[in-house]
Amino acid sequence: MDVPLYLEPRLESRLASLLRARTFLHTLAGGLGSPLNVVLPDRMAENLAAFRAVYRRHYLSGGIFFAHKANRSSALVRRLAATEAAVDVASLGELQHALGSGFVPDRVMATGPKNPEFLWLAARSGTTVNIDSPVELDELAALVRDYGLPRTRILLRLSGFCTPGVRLLTRQSRFGTAEAELDGLLKSVERHRDAVELTGVGYHLDTTSPAEKAVALEGCVKALDTCRARGFTPRAVDIGGGFGTDYLADGAQWQRYTTELTNAALGTRPPMTWRRHTYGLRNENGTLRGALALYPAHRPTAGAQYLDALLSLPAPSLGRPLATLLLENLYELHTEPGRALVDQCGVTLARVLEVRRTEATDRTEPSDRGESTDRRESTDDRADNADRAEAADRTGPGHLLVRLDANADDIGLEEHGVLVDPVLVPRAAPGGAPDAGPVTCYLAGNLCLEADMITRRAVHLPSAPHPGDLLAFANTAGYCMDFSADEAQQQPVARKVAVWQDGPADGTGREDTSWHWCLDEQYWPHVNRRRKGSA
Repeated sequence: MDVPLYLEPRLESRLASLLRARTFLHTLAGGLGSPLNVVLPDRMAENLAAFRAVYRRHYLSGGIFFAHKANRSSALVRRLAATEAAVDVASLGELQHALGSGFVPDRVMATGPKNPEFLWLAARSGTTVNIDSPVELDELAALVRDYGLPRTRILLRLSGFCTPGVRLLTRQSRFGTAEAELDGLLKSVERHRDAVELTGVGYHLDTTSPAEKAVALEGCVKALDTCRARGFTPRAVDIGGGFGTDYLADGAQWQRYTTELTNAALGTRPPMTWRRHTYGLRNENGTLRGALALYPAHRPTAGAQYLDALLSLPAPSLGRPLATLLLENLYELHTEPGRALVDQCGVTLARVLEVRRTEATDRTEPSDRGESTDRRESTDDRADNADRAEAADRTGPGHLLVRLDANADDIGLEEHGVLVDPVLVPRAAPGGAPDAGPVTCYLAGNLCLEADMITRRAVHLPSAPHPGDLLAFANTAGYCMDFSADEAQQQPVARKVAVWQDGPADGTGREDTSWHWCLDEQYWPHVNRRRKGSA
């Protein structure tokens, strides 16, 4: 048997303790159904503290705004409202949720494209508005005048940065106003001085590249200098999010897995995926083409550490560390972590419904996503690949197909390009015989659709799951828990519960009695913590 290609999740103490509480988890899923989302609000406060420590290390002030779109949980937002954090909202519903969860307008910033209702409530409540375009600025100013509202605090979102003398540009974004058009945007702000107050500038970049972010941050500092020269008094740079999460416990596993995935795309090893899905790679006459469309699941520098590293980088043209540029001008730093602030804050449970053996894989079958064998491949190459595939098929039976009481929209890890193994939580069955060892399986959903595969890759588990067991998908709180959940085929959307623990996670085996829970919407900080047992 081949050595299993594990992608074991990174589990820190609190989340690891929860997953050891097998009786507790089965009780929750038994009472509330599958799938079930479980959030850990206290961990969020710990992540916030790590970000604030980076601010202190660089002697910076400013707001840490949780990107609400990462998770809909009331418990997480309410727990954060009990701290000094702020929140970034990207819709009318998120703004209403934040205000209703305990955030005062001074600690709320409205970002993203905005409809009139969203703009009106932001202006009416006194929320800061991150302006995405000149048209949006005109609409906001008109609302303020029409309703006789106080001036609204605004930031200007910029994009398309470049640095003279340095051959590096930030990638194109559909958000924000191009840096080259700053002069025209400031003229609009000048026309609306009676309605808005300019407090800063920022950027939004869909990239993990520190070099690109350094260009944008330096560009924002220069933009603030331009604003001050025009008579404004801005004081903050908003660098958005994108700090990332390290999902995996072992970087070597990630390197080995992606290497083997590449070999599979080239045909030098048996396929590793359902119907030869290649995650963006393709074989053209023996040459690898394309790129892996995957999130870098192993990121040793992520979250608060990524922010620390970014602030320590030298500015591309000015040379001094980016934190020094901010400090020299007494500028505040605003950040908008989403995924990074809910790292280790959630798990999605799914019950195993059925386990069966698939037929031996047809290695010549094209992918269900249009990834067919290259038509330009030579006859000899096709014959060689077919011989290798046929030999691989003869080495043993097909893999296990595990059907879960959940669907791919409930567990959005692969939708967001995150490859990580679930944790098997067996159903309590005293006296059961131990399993033989590692197994390879595909995880299928509960929808009547061929495409409803929770994993399109073969997942290796230390032992075989059985009907009634739970699979726990760790670290789903950032975008992978409920970002795309819907009621397709009238399947219920996952319910959500908040859990908290008495005392530290010390691994003494008390996990089943030390955890307590309530429904997500019933959680309030410092209230539920006094309650013992279920809601």
